[in-house]
Amino acid sequence: MASARALFRHLPVIKQSLVAVIGNTGSFVKVVCVLLIIGYGLSFSESAVEVLSVTPGYLLPPTFWLWTAFSHCFLEVRLWQVCVDLVTLGLCGKLIEPLWGTLEMVLFFLLVNVCVAFISALFYLLIYMVTFDPDVLFSVQINGMAGYIAGLSVAVKQIMPDHVLLHTRTPLGKVTNRHVPLCLFLTALLLYLCDLLEGLYATMVGCGIAVSWVYLRFYQVHSNGTRGDMADTFAFSCFFPTVLQPPIQVVGNSVYSCLVRLKICRRPVRKYDVGAPSSIAISLPGMEPHDAERRRQKALRLLSERLNHPQNAGESGGAWPTLDDSPGSRTQSPQPPLHPPTHSTPLPAKPAKTVTISLPEESSEPPAAPPAAAPSPATSSEAGVTATPATATLVDIGQESSTTT
Repeated sequence: MASARALFRHLPVIKQSLVAVIGNTGSFVKVVCVLLIIGYGLSFSESAVEVLSVTPGYLLPPTFWLWTAFSHCFLEVRLWQVCVDLVTLGLCGKLIEPLWGTLEMVLFFLLVNVCVAFISALFYLLIYMVTFDPDVLFSVQINGMAGYIAGLSVAVKQIMPDHVLLHTRTPLGKVTNRHVPLCLFLTALLLYLCDLLEGLYATMVGCGIAVSWVYLRFYQVHSNGTRGDMADTFAFSCFFPTVLQPPIQVVGNSVYSCLVRLKICRRPVRKYDVGAPSSIAISLPGMEPHDAERRRQKALRLLSERLNHPQNAGESGGAWPTLDDSPGSRTQSPQPPLHPPTHSTPLPAKPAKTVTISLPEESSEPPAAPPAAAPSPATSSEAGVTATPATATLVDIGQESSTTT
């Protein structure tokens, strides 16, 4: 009674907060919130709960209560669950609906809730096949938006994976959007083990995470004509801690290869735009313009942090040394070579070449006095002086030479 009185006392504040959250959302989110409030009012009727909730024994043959697969999500039996659903729908709707559009939001809503209803019913059918307990089929009533809320957490992880939600002083470090789906599932499982929540919610959360990831990973159609999101940051192993990712990645790749061989999934198609003005542009499936802009901003932020990091002492030294030892060259920065040096095999050294010039020996007779004019050959012979011309023998001339007299 005290909790109910406190709730009614703070009801105006809660109402004002919900109106502020939902007021700026799109039409689809507002319609879902109104239907959720109506469903909570109908939850006080036991017959309405039985008709609107998914009962595994009635959804499966031979009864086929198929409408419950669409209506179970609007039926919440607890007020705190209604408040959590309204806040989550308002916050996620502001982020996702402008990017996806109303039609894609409706498709995602119907797909996740219908698949969660059928997969949960099949899960309880398997439990019945093991335990043979009829209460598992006819006493369990599946209702609420737990599966869709888990699916929205996967969508937020895809759009803003690195957004920090909480800084902790534990070894876990900071909690981001990429950790929300696993934390949500573990919280529901822990509350079930502590007998604080039904195991139904853990089942719905697990099914919602699996269905939404498969759809967003392989089948969602984007505005550029591609399907899915084959980014490495959106792989199934990224839902788990870093230590567990390698073995889970091996199992996931094996399952994916089997699905490709069965033609259930397709290999990712990468397009190379060779005619791009600056460089080769590579487009991956699921690469929306806003996603590319987000990754570009992340790269710029990382680059800015790297540039602002203090450099090493060696990098802050003087200019590079030069080969010229002149004083003027020590103060000038070296110019880059016009052509890069080419490394070739050195040629073998050639042997030295010599040039031998032989000159006649000096005559023992004294030289005659030089005539006033250049004598003719006859005059020279008459004077008794015999001139022997110098002879030069040219052996070879190379790069290196030596002269012998």
